[in-house]
Amino acid sequence: MKKLFGALLMSSFLLFSGTLVAGTPDSGRDKIPAKYKWDLTDLYKSNEAWKAQKKELDSKISHFQEFKGKLAQSADMLYNCLEFSSDMWKTYGRLSSYAGKLSDQDTRQSGPMSMTQEIAQLGTKLSGASSFIEPEILSIPKTTIDKFLKEKKELRIYRQYLDNIQRMQPHTMSAEVEKVIAEAGIMSDTPYDVYGIFKNADMPRPELTLKDGKSVALDDAAYTLHRADPDREVRKKVFEAFFGAYKNFERTFGTELYGEVKKDIFYKNVRNYKSSLESALNANNIPTSVYHNLIEGVHQNLATLHRYLKLRKRMLDLKDLHYYDMYPSLVKKVDMNYTVEESEALIKKALAPLGKDYIATLDKAFNNRWLDIYPNTGKRSGAYSSGGAYDVHPYILLNFNGKYDDVSTMAHELGHTMHSYYSNTNQPYVNSHYPIFLAEVASITNESILIDYVLKHTQDPQERLSLLGNQLETFRTTLFRQTQFAEFELKIHELAEKGEALTGEKMSQLYLDILKTYYGADKDITKIEDLYSIEWAYIPHFYYNFYVFQYATSLCAATAVSQKILAEGPDMSKKYIHNFLSAGDSDYAIPILKSIGVDMTTQQPFNMAMKKMNQIMDEIEDILNK
Repeated sequence: MKKLFGALLMSSFLLFSGTLVAGTPDSGRDKIPAKYKWDLTDLYKSNEAWKAQKKELDSKISHFQEFKGKLAQSADMLYNCLEFSSDMWKTYGRLSSYAGKLSDQDTRQSGPMSMTQEIAQLGTKLSGASSFIEPEILSIPKTTIDKFLKEKKELRIYRQYLDNIQRMQPHTMSAEVEKVIAEAGIMSDTPYDVYGIFKNADMPRPELTLKDGKSVALDDAAYTLHRADPDREVRKKVFEAFFGAYKNFERTFGTELYGEVKKDIFYKNVRNYKSSLESALNANNIPTSVYHNLIEGVHQNLATLHRYLKLRKRMLDLKDLHYYDMYPSLVKKVDMNYTVEESEALIKKALAPLGKDYIATLDKAFNNRWLDIYPNTGKRSGAYSSGGAYDVHPYILLNFNGKYDDVSTMAHELGHTMHSYYSNTNQPYVNSHYPIFLAEVASITNESILIDYVLKHTQDPQERLSLLGNQLETFRTTLFRQTQFAEFELKIHELAEKGEALTGEKMSQLYLDILKTYYGADKDITKIEDLYSIEWAYIPHFYYNFYVFQYATSLCAATAVSQKILAEGPDMSKKYIHNFLSAGDSDYAIPILKSIGVDMTTQQPFNMAMKKMNQIMDEIEDILNK
């Protein structure tokens, strides 16, 4: 069940949010009270228990041979094979979840890191051993599959899985070829691995002296911090030094990304797709028109982005706007501080429209140590939710620092967690991993409902400006910027598919053209220096196989969902929980969204997002004028 394997790998990786600073040198994990740390004994009581189950799983892999070549014999044989495979992958998910979280607590520890490597190797072995299943199912006539479903009602939980395989028939190879493709997976991460090692470890970083005389090594984390400096000259120097360093290795980064594109083309070709885009989207049955419509919609609404840019220029009191002016806060930072307990209480009040059962489940998460909250030395940075342990409960990793952004991040990750919880609770394992296209909808819906609640209870103009400014910036970075990335990713694949070589220099020119169009350089709205053409090399998402567009579509969908929940009340909330959060993978993504009144094949959700963005700017301008 390769689909399940992919879902397990994505369940912790793709639900990763933000970049927060990890613990300070003296922030030892042993100093943090237990109630603020997740309880991994819900997964395994000890490392020895984990090792025992891993050994048991490994010993069972050979049993796949008992089903090979026999799936068409009877409904019982097909059912037994699918049940065995589901149980194996379910156990793998639990093992993987434990090892990953143990390592994330302190990434310096070699023991947990070895465990993650061991379980990844076992996953490859498991994937290879089960790779015959889908080709064999494809060889069974549809009439026979329908007959099996009528004969054995227990098999019907696999109806969606079987339908998805049959839908993929033109793109699934023989058992022998599928095994080779599965084995090729061991090499497929090489472009990203090389990129990551070079970018994060080996690439020399420039030293920059700040106005206070302090010298800083301008790595990615330092760039993220200092690009928002209120001093414009500092921002300019940060951009010049940071992207100048990337420009020095334009050829290297170009070769790495071209390797990723060639990998995508390999899978496109071997599976008989018309394009790499179709290959990436078809796994979740997303029409390529959704991708193209998003780019088209953004181009038709660049005036809204340009309105934002003019507003940013006004609020920062600038004579002209440069690309290095995109990150300083639009208003003076307002200190909005929260304890963990205050954050939890605020989130529960804000999300009350989702109903008593939803809030009761939040209490389970807060009171039973589903969350790992505070930073500590060596802890993985950022935040994520992982629902890969089907029989247990989801887990959340945070690096909480008590600001409003941390509260919003907690609400975001709880959205993922509730999605996983309801799907795992209401669906059999085979249908529990919701489509990746939907992964960000529940989380952004939570963020949207939270900020709506906070704004309703905040009258202070400066606080409102701060919150509205952050919300507005989310629309720029999530809807417009991610679509900008999506357009670049599409174009480099299209060029390579035509047989054109991709160099770092060519990628930079292509990226610069897109950047200037989005930011209105030809209309003198934003000045874009040629050096910033190398920004593509800084973005790791181009190694995620057409994933980034889903941030934008998810924001559009979540904007529509949150507005419907707040406007329509309990009926919409019940429909949202039953039809969306509980649906898992029991249907395809587009129909699941349609079932709650959000049709992503139309421009309606995008138009609702544009309306919301303009409403935010209306209120900001109203406050400024007063």
